[in-house]
Amino acid sequence: MTSQNLPGQPHIAYRGNELFSEDVRLSDLVKEHGTPLFVYSKSAMLSALAAYQRGFAGRKVQICYAMKANPALGVIQLFAQAGCGFDIVSGGDMDRVLAAGGQAEKIIFSGVGKTRAEMRRALEAGIGCFNVESEAELEVLSEVALSMGLRAPVSIRVNPNVDPMTHPYISTGLKGNKFGIAHERVVRTYQRAATLAGIRVVGIDCHIGSQITQEEPYLDAMDRMLDLVEAIEAAGIPIQHIDFGGGLGIDYNGDTPPPADRLWEKLLAKLDARGFGQRQLMIEPGRSLVGNAGVCLTEVLYLKPGEQKNFCIIDAAMNDLPRPAMYQAFHQIVPLQSRAEAPATWDVVGPICESGDWIGHDRALAVQPGDLLAVLSAGAYCMSMASNYNSRGRAAEILVEGNQTRLIRQRETIADQMRQEILLLNK
Repeated sequence: MTSQNLPGQPHIAYRGNELFSEDVRLSDLVKEHGTPLFVYSKSAMLSALAAYQRGFAGRKVQICYAMKANPALGVIQLFAQAGCGFDIVSGGDMDRVLAAGGQAEKIIFSGVGKTRAEMRRALEAGIGCFNVESEAELEVLSEVALSMGLRAPVSIRVNPNVDPMTHPYISTGLKGNKFGIAHERVVRTYQRAATLAGIRVVGIDCHIGSQITQEEPYLDAMDRMLDLVEAIEAAGIPIQHIDFGGGLGIDYNGDTPPPADRLWEKLLAKLDARGFGQRQLMIEPGRSLVGNAGVCLTEVLYLKPGEQKNFCIIDAAMNDLPRPAMYQAFHQIVPLQSRAEAPATWDVVGPICESGDWIGHDRALAVQPGDLLAVLSAGAYCMSMASNYNSRGRAAEILVEGNQTRLIRQRETIADQMRQEILLLNK
């Protein structure tokens, strides 16, 4: 049987006319679990992680999975068992990491709006580091830590004003973004941090955006970061670790991001040239570890030809796959079983009562009602941003390893959705 891999999908391939993830026929999973259904390849995730590990061989680096990309407990557990730390942005994120076997001392707490309760809970757990995003947060964190008789380990997130050349909604390192402390105020902020009794300065952090597909933004940001480290240490404040964030993109539709190992070969060469090669490094990859490991399986409900557009209506929707509606993002859409007839051009849309509920525009597909489709590159920022809009339950999730499968999230029922709600009392 011939095998045909799909571009950017290292462990998803056609065997004959059937689509497989690793050694599992995807149509068989639909028969057992229904649709919409998310399926993740364990091998794809571990091979993506291995590219980073190769790039960092012989270096002092902690890889912290940015779990906002996909917070499924089974996915977190996989990366914890592989030795990863975690980048979190809420107290709930931390609870997930700890429930899945992650270590508190390997957690980095990012995010611009940490509450006092979240700070307290993280300090109680023995968190590794807070990435502080404002001067006001620094003061509050010191106050909370002092009230507990502790000192909070801190790195300050720098906004280096570097253009990541990505979608504006996922750019995080420009002056107009809400994240981090302006480049010009960083040294003063570190000097203030050094005077706060509840703060222990341990590092510096930078994250410039997501779905970055070029090397230059990383190289520019590194130069600015290293300039700051030199200035901070010249002011008498030692920096133990340098955190370069994440943001490396994946191949959604012919995108050509640099492989993680080659990118870091260049970045490490710059570190060496500037005398920082033996520093403790931290990175926070998310999408690049899980994005191309996942697919969303969906059934064609109806075909609706029209005068201006032909609509292919599927049972997955913007509540399952929010990226197209939010970012006008592109996902490849392919059949689970290829047909011999000529394709027609369809807008692939969901059943939600919004004109923005589309998954793909102008797609060439040979389809009939009842056919099954796979939305590719669905491992990141799909289920993590899924909702119950229109009272739709969240999809089930499956992890594939070779020819074995494991259900890692049950399909959400309407009873699950309503469990926390309370009817008004009758009068």
